[in-house]
Amino acid sequence: MNNPAQSLYSQIPSVDRLLNQPEMAVLLCRYGQHLVTESLRYLQERARQAITEEGRLPQWSQDWISAVSDDLAQKQRSGLQRVFNLSGTVLHTNLGRALLAEEAIEQVADVMRHAVTLEYDLDGAGRGHRDKVISELLKALTGAEAACVVNNNAAAVMLMLATVAADKEVVVSRGELVEIGGAFRIPDVMRQAGCRLMEVGTTNRTHLHDYRAAVNEQTGLLMKVHTSNYHIAGFTASVEDAALVALGRELNVPVATDLGSGSLIDLQQYGLPPEPMPQTLIAAGVDLVTFSGDKLLGGPQAGIILGSQYWIDKIQRHPLKRALRAGKLTLAALEATLRLYQQPDRLAYALPTLRLLSRDKAEMHTMAVQLLTPLQQCYGEQFMLAAEPCLSQIGSGSLPVDRLPSYALTFAPKNGRGSTLEALAEKWRALPVPVIGRLQEGKLWLDLRCLEDAADLLEALTA
Repeated sequence: MNNPAQSLYSQIPSVDRLLNQPEMAVLLCRYGQHLVTESLRYLQERARQAITEEGRLPQWSQDWISAVSDDLAQKQRSGLQRVFNLSGTVLHTNLGRALLAEEAIEQVADVMRHAVTLEYDLDGAGRGHRDKVISELLKALTGAEAACVVNNNAAAVMLMLATVAADKEVVVSRGELVEIGGAFRIPDVMRQAGCRLMEVGTTNRTHLHDYRAAVNEQTGLLMKVHTSNYHIAGFTASVEDAALVALGRELNVPVATDLGSGSLIDLQQYGLPPEPMPQTLIAAGVDLVTFSGDKLLGGPQAGIILGSQYWIDKIQRHPLKRALRAGKLTLAALEATLRLYQQPDRLAYALPTLRLLSRDKAEMHTMAVQLLTPLQQCYGEQFMLAAEPCLSQIGSGSLPVDRLPSYALTFAPKNGRGSTLEALAEKWRALPVPVIGRLQEGKLWLDLRCLEDAADLLEALTA
């Protein structure tokens, strides 16, 4: 008597037979024999498992070439997938923050392809310093005496503290002891840098005399932290940087400010909420200023330290600097981004971050109206679609309280069930180019602030 299972097992083709099929040549050329063979063996095992558990071959076994192609495409897909950021947050930490300018992208691609003068001095044919070009650009843009670059702003703060105030006290207002992203807190950074935190004032009010009273022979630094990720209103008081600088000069204690986001331009000229600028603090006499490269600056992830030549030289010599230094790709992207700031007449359209933040609400409204009809034809049976005004936010981890007038497409389930809405959001996240919106007020919102190609989204949602 024939064994049905045995008959099914015999229908599983051998690896050699499949590898020798003419249609397999394209996959072998693209992925190489090793990966293709691994995929075939994996699919063979899946087929045997289906026979054992279900008494049948899987549906895909009718076309092994397509099955291998799908399996390899899935396994070789990059972990960093492109998405449509329609969340309403421009500088979204989880979605990579700032988009790079085309000039920065081209510069990065160039240094990836060729040997470059990362630490090579062409004038003397000796060893140069990798931060030199960035330092010169930042000096010209901010008026600082010197600058250095590390891999992110938390690293910049830690390196600065470890250099200036190791084994000493750092005086900070209690209202400025912020938590950065990922539960990384200013007190934690200080502890890792070998400093002792000295809190002064209260959560809502800190005065200059609070700093003065805290200074003693163990004081290494007076520090301010810009609270860009939350806001305290009402009965409040804080000390201006210039006043703290005057106190530092009087008591011979250096002063530092961590700006976090940091903008090199006056955002108000573009109709955006104001943010303190590094050059203003440098002009006020602050010894060291730290901020991020991938937030309002619109560049790559980086931590930037500006300040006096004396302190920057000490920071560059600290053993931690080598561990935290930026690589050539970061430096290339940062240099190209900073060079755009030397062309202020081009900045508003050449720098994606500024372009997206300063978009006119009417432009997004027009886009919403254009998308509404074709999307209604596709989704109108289950959902009520509308073009609605909304508020975008500048950042997620930083600047979450500032809102920008925007426009969105909204999808409300006709059956009123939240599960229907969640299923739609899940379906969109599974697209070849995932669409990321936000669930709010019983609707799925697609904020159009970060969408510059409506046809691209339409193709993704209607394919």
